[in-house]
Amino acid sequence: MAKDIEEIIEKKEPAPPPPEEGLPPWMATFADMVTLLLCFFVLLLSFANQNVEKFRDALGSIQGAFGVHEIRAKSEDMALVNTSSDAKKAVAKISHNERVFLGVIMRIKSLFENEDVDIREGTGVTSDRDGVVFNTRVGLLFEPNSARLKPEASSVLDKIVKVLKDYKLNLVVRGHSDDTPVHTKAYPSNWELSAARAAVALNYILKKGGFPISRAKAVGYADTRPIAPNDTPENRFRNQRVEFYLHMPQRDAW
Repeated sequence: MAKDIEEIIEKKEPAPPPPEEGLPPWMATFADMVTLLLCFFVLLLSFANQNVEKFRDALGSIQGAFGVHEIRAKSEDMALVNTSSDAKKAVAKISHNERVFLGVIMRIKSLFENEDVDIREGTGVTSDRDGVVFNTRVGLLFEPNSARLKPEASSVLDKIVKVLKDYKLNLVVRGHSDDTPVHTKAYPSNWELSAARAAVALNYILKKGGFPISRAKAVGYADTRPIAPNDTPENRFRNQRVEFYLHMPQRDAW
């Protein structure tokens, strides 16, 4: 009897079953919860971006109420500014930067109200989401096939100086040409000519206004950015232009 008891005591307990392979069940549930949370926050972010786009679309309507035609690559003659009470209420709802741009547009328009018809028809102002573009025909500023300023160019450039003094904006002067080849000793191609015109106009503005060079840039695009097809003399005349792009200092623009 004692021997049987000893044999029972000496018997070992059976080994536990081997653990199941893979992750424990609770971890799968936890991963599902984290994934759902991630999707939730992604949806929140997408809704936020959508609201921004709607806001910018609303801004386009506001600019339309002011007679501002928003175009990326084209320039139109300056439209009349609508200062109705509804437009003023709409302006109060937009952001600081966009309010500044509308102020710049109205300031430019007011500066050219009393100019000659030739100057008014040869200039225009448009806007995009990052700044304001004031453009002028090359013939108002420079001699043909040259980067030499005309005496009457000051009537246009001095107004850019006034705007830069009124607003803390940076400036990019952009020279453009049509597709007519240029072959002179000073300018072998339209690249050199358009860049030289942009640099000369910028140099005048910096010296006249006493602005630091850090606020401005000059670049020539030759005929790579036309606003009209180069198929008629009138369209080529339109493509020969100089643009003054006014933008916020934090925006590194060309």
